[in-house]
Amino acid sequence: MDLHFGDSKPTDEERAAVDALLGPPESSWEGADRSDADLRWARGGREARERRDLLLPGLHAVNDRIGWISEGALGYLCRRLTVPPAEAYGVATFYAMFSVRPRPSTVLHVCTDLACAAAGAPELCAGVEARLGPGSGVSVERSPCLGLCERAPAALAVRAGDPVRTAVSAPATVAAAVLAATAPDSAPVEPPAAASVPQAGRDGLVLLSRVGVVDPSSLDDYRAHGGYTALRRAFAIGAAGVIREVTESGLVGRGGAAFPTGRKWQATASQPDRTHYLVCNADESEPGTFKDRVLMEGDPYALVEAMTVAGFAVGARQGYLYLRGEYPRALARLEHALGQARARGLLGDDILGQGYSFDIEIRRGAGAYICGEETALFNSIEGHRGEPRSKPPFPVEKGLFGRPTAENNVETLVNVLPVLTMGAQAYAAVGTGASTGPKLFCVSGSVDRPGVYELPFGATLGELLELAGVREGLRAVLLGGAAGGFVRPDELDIPLTFEGTREAGTTLGSGVVLAFDDTVPLPRLLLRIAEFFRDESCGQCVPCRVGTVRQEEALHRIAERRGAAAEPDIALLREVGRTMKDASICGLGQTAWNAVESAIDRLGAYE
Repeated sequence: MDLHFGDSKPTDEERAAVDALLGPPESSWEGADRSDADLRWARGGREARERRDLLLPGLHAVNDRIGWISEGALGYLCRRLTVPPAEAYGVATFYAMFSVRPRPSTVLHVCTDLACAAAGAPELCAGVEARLGPGSGVSVERSPCLGLCERAPAALAVRAGDPVRTAVSAPATVAAAVLAATAPDSAPVEPPAAASVPQAGRDGLVLLSRVGVVDPSSLDDYRAHGGYTALRRAFAIGAAGVIREVTESGLVGRGGAAFPTGRKWQATASQPDRTHYLVCNADESEPGTFKDRVLMEGDPYALVEAMTVAGFAVGARQGYLYLRGEYPRALARLEHALGQARARGLLGDDILGQGYSFDIEIRRGAGAYICGEETALFNSIEGHRGEPRSKPPFPVEKGLFGRPTAENNVETLVNVLPVLTMGAQAYAAVGTGASTGPKLFCVSGSVDRPGVYELPFGATLGELLELAGVREGLRAVLLGGAAGGFVRPDELDIPLTFEGTREAGTTLGSGVVLAFDDTVPLPRLLLRIAEFFRDESCGQCVPCRVGTVRQEEALHRIAERRGAAAEPDIALLREVGRTMKDASICGLGQTAWNAVESAIDRLGAYE
């Protein structure tokens, strides 16, 4: 492959950022400043290409240090990895948190998505933009969901440097957001993860039992509260025994698809390929979702243990934890937990003297909702654009790096621990026959006590909202986030199970419950959902690429003229929605019409 690079050169700081990740270059082909080397032939090209998966970490390294990615920095990174610059440019421009144009070293991301929009995000944005105008040294960017919905409205400040510094302001005022951007070290400290769990410390909790009880930085405290009991049992019953327990427990994926976890693990473990991978999907980007963030911040060792158990079960020696880039505290907590686990023989070679070797590597996302789709996530880790792959082959056959791969989200993996400690039968006795075990729900919006709630499957929507303190004047409840559906206030008896919500004509999704009272303008909310899907569509397939644009355009027109004049556009929306649902490659396009459709049919949004 003949690679052509431009004439732009990296600055010393950009070169240092890349070299800190990859090590110093060994030849002029890789970018070393050696006049005696001949650039007409390659050295180490094969080895460099095998490191293509370091492209995303390399982009992070430059963006974190400088604040943006210049042509010279991108070219140098491409030389180091033998990646065509055009391909790397396509990757760099795929993610919202990167910039290939000059911008200030400090970026303030202000969330404008559903929970924050209902909590005054438009006014917050206007106030911040007025205070931090040109010349302030801060770039203000309107952002999709930051996963801080229980503390809406929210803002995240990122100041480039070595090291990069971050500050969260939530709930944010104009003054607090400006302080986070201009003086991140002086910004108020984030409340503990337990503040996001109204039930923290109560008896009967399973998944949230340690949040607010243990010190999330202490491995000893975690072990004193039952930590690593599940891993020891896993070693005692063997990999096949673990898969049998998970299968008999009835555990299904908690990300929305509800695929049986035991079946996925069995299919991965049975593949003859000797190299298997485990991937934890911690890229919860669905607006209204923040449960995985709370688990990672409040009980990080539980995820480390659960990934180790899963890796053992499916025959993996390497695990990847794909963490969304908007979660700086979760990143710090997990990096610390991994370091402690390695130091104590709970990760790495010969774990607990059982002859099993397994390690976990964190890969940071950079702001792309589509990377929550498993095959798009694999492409992202491998250093490509995060676009979904066609199936088959399925990930259990050919997943990450073309190898058999088991992929689960954080909540699903953490559920494996009580399956092993309680036993499959006891776990299956919780919830309902088709939806077993406890479930986490992310409740936000027009409630007095927003946060993550743990309830057994089968509790009703009304019972959950009563716990959260739903306010007077409830207009609608959005289940499942932007990809979900609305229900009316007279439908609160819907059982919160996968089968119950399906029978009610809606979806449980990942557990998002967004309540909206009659002060929230529903048409503006629907337009924000359409804007979200248009922005987040990867553009790979025509139905989604074009359909999300047409959906937003129609909603803009309807907002201007309601009543009978809106009927042609509503008919167009239905046609476009059916096409996206039937013909899109992945779930983004297939669900982009759901919330709008439910608002029209169930709520009479434009009558």
